Amino acid sequence: MQVSVVIPVYNEEKTLENIYRRVKNTNLASEIIFINDGSQDSTPEILEHFVNDPFVRVLHFSSNKGKGAAIKSGIKAANGEIIIIQDADLEYDPAEYPKLLKPIQDDITNVVFGSRFLNKKVHKFWYRIANRFLTFITNLLYKSNLTDMETGYKVFRKLIFDDLVIHANGFDFEPEFTAKILKMKIPIHEVPISFNPRGYSEGKKIGMKDAVVAFWTLIKFRFVN
Repeated sequence: MQVSVVIPVYNEEKTLENIYRRVKNTNLASEIIFINDGSQDSTPEILEHFVNDPFVRVLHFSSNKGKGAAIKSGIKAANGEIIIIQDADLEYDPAEYPKLLKPIQDDITNVVFGSRFLNKKVHKFWYRIANRFLTFITNLLYKSNLTDMETGYKVFRKLIFDDLVIHANGFDFEPEFTAKILKMKIPIHEVPISFNPRGYSEGKKIGMKDAVVAFWTLIKFRFVN
């Protein structure tokens, strides 16, 4: 099965070459699609170094539209049967791809989430509390049994996404995607993954205000499409 790795990028000049090498070294990506979301550092120039690779495509936004907008554009452009969403900041390790892909390859499910909490690793207190709370709300509203709704590692057959209408353009992509998958009664299979969280001084962008938006998104899409 062909696998498209979709990588939204916004001001990630420090990690971009590393994540490119790591994804390539898995030997599992049929194509890598980078979406430059209006970066203002040297990200655009670094991405241009990758275009000579026949497995790489680069999309550029002239201004910052948000992670969700970048992901949607990347998925639309993808040719693979399976989509892996990969952040560019090295918090998630592409070495996890084999176990993320296996449940789909074995026809166990069409959607896989990598759970940071199944591996029992301790994360920063408030970050852990916010994620646990949002996952609890997800399970309460949608009668699911997830452990990590906000995970950045979401893997799925592209045909699943073709049946969705996602409005989110920012970090609210995660709760909207999850909510609509659950409303469609599509089972989500979780596998434990490692996680290397970075701080805001290192470029982390998601914050507590995004948790509030995620909370509202989960409630809203429980009752509307």
